[in-house]
Amino acid sequence: MATASQPLRGKTTCKKIFWAVFPHACFILSLVIYAFLGALMFSHIEGTREVPVNEEYTIFLQNLTYLARKLSDNVTENEKMFKDDIRELFSTADPVWFINPEDRWNFFGSLFFCCTVFTTVGYGNTYPVTRIGKYLCMLYALFGIPLMFLVLTDMGDILATVLSKSYNEFRELQSKILASKLCSGSTCSKRKELKSRAQSKIVINQPLTIMEVLRSQPGVKRRPVKYRNVELFEMLIARENENTQPARNKSMERWSSCPELARERTVSRVIENFDKIGKELEKLDVPIVLMVLVIFVYISCAAAILPKWEKNMDFQEAFYFCFITLTTIGFGDTKLEHPKFFLFFSLYIIIGMEIVFIAFKLGQDRLIVLYKKVISFCAEKNMPSKKIYPK
Repeated sequence: MATASQPLRGKTTCKKIFWAVFPHACFILSLVIYAFLGALMFSHIEGTREVPVNEEYTIFLQNLTYLARKLSDNVTENEKMFKDDIRELFSTADPVWFINPEDRWNFFGSLFFCCTVFTTVGYGNTYPVTRIGKYLCMLYALFGIPLMFLVLTDMGDILATVLSKSYNEFRELQSKILASKLCSGSTCSKRKELKSRAQSKIVINQPLTIMEVLRSQPGVKRRPVKYRNVELFEMLIARENENTQPARNKSMERWSSCPELARERTVSRVIENFDKIGKELEKLDVPIVLMVLVIFVYISCAAAILPKWEKNMDFQEAFYFCFITLTTIGFGDTKLEHPKFFLFFSLYIIIGMEIVFIAFKLGQDRLIVLYKKVISFCAEKNMPSKKIYPK
């Protein structure tokens, strides 16, 4: 019988793990599918557009040719004037004129653009030009940004749980080490003896029934049961129901004989997982200095790897680019030569945005506490002092 029950227990544990991971996997998978569909859509719309040769582009080429002919052999005399004219001419130029749509809006380029849209980074060096592309970009962001925030909140709960448990375990280990250093041999032995005596005195009894509780009370033995308070019976019946509740649940665990019951339990468990999104992040209590250190180490790791394929970046430039990306500022002043390689860091970007979001959340909580202290201090200071009048 034991060998037959082991596969059933293995199946139940696998099902529990699956239904516990299922909501988180759904969010991430839906975001990935949404990004791929957007990449296909924008690569088809923006990548196949024709570059019109309008009148402004023709005037720009004519002025550029005129300035090139105007430049004399003596460059030093006309260098300042030539630089000013070139700067004024290129300020009127449209960057779309110098971009090949097929190269910029291939699948990887469009996927990179979709990631910058729903993460609200928006570098600004890639943007839709056609009217249909602009309308679809607004519609795409309208649904993509809430989905991204939902993924961030869900993964933030996981990260908050990991950080809190790690921090609490570290504090417990630190307290144990300090206690072992401060505790001498005699005091430790006395504490152990007292603890063992206290544990030996603890006796765990089975929960009492209604009749046993009534028999243990002397007032109930002297008087009939009908003269007792009604509230006492209600409390005892409620206690009896609480004690018998696990037994009923255990009887319902026979999902092999009645699979409908197990199906309802798994569905309710999944719904509970959805309802708990964002709760762990609110209970997070980690020092803000530790979070800043984690962000610094996290960005430094990517800043050391990114210059391997982006040759125009050094460590400082890559650190600046990663910080601007993870904080969703996205100036667009630093351009990537190989954005498809950076797409492999999509998981890195999401986790990094989680860490920055948690740090901002902790900073927000600290600022609220600080504001409360300042307001209470100002209120107490401006309170009129109580005057004591003589009788």
